[in-house]
Amino acid sequence: MKVAVVMGSKSDFEVVKPCISALKKFGVETEVRVISAHRTPEEAHEFATCASSRGVEVIVGVAGKAAHLAGVLAASTTLPVIALPVQTSMMGGLDSLLSMVQMPSGIPVATVGVNAGENAGLLAVQMLALKYPALSKKLADYKEEMRKKIGHDDEELQKKLAEEYK
Repeated sequence: MKVAVVMGSKSDFEVVKPCISALKKFGVETEVRVISAHRTPEEAHEFATCASSRGVEVIVGVAGKAAHLAGVLAASTTLPVIALPVQTSMMGGLDSLLSMVQMPSGIPVATVGVNAGENAGLLAVQMLALKYPALSKKLADYKEEMRKKIGHDDEELQKKLAEEYK
């Protein structure tokens, strides 16, 4: 199981960290690179074209502003590509998000929220879980732990409310 996380600029690394953490939590191998859709288009094409032969099963494309990286990668591979838009100073990331979700017909790219690195990692895990039963089990356990935590949080809130508003 291997996910490639490709960012358009090293300045995107803070957004990438939660994605890597989520993948590592589930034991997924990662390949992390800086490749620009605009400054190194040949490298982007080569990377996507050869990703499968390196064992990559899902690609996460991380970019801001024009944010074409995920689409450029998706155009050169049959692997699923997840777009992770980065917040920008110009439009708060809306520019990145819109660039990523407005893909032309025939080049699908799944897109998570702006700066939603953890969700990008978890979506990649969900995609891989379709193929790997052990990973599917880990994901089910993770979701059960989230459910339990919310139940516990609700119990604590109810106790606090009962005490404060007798």
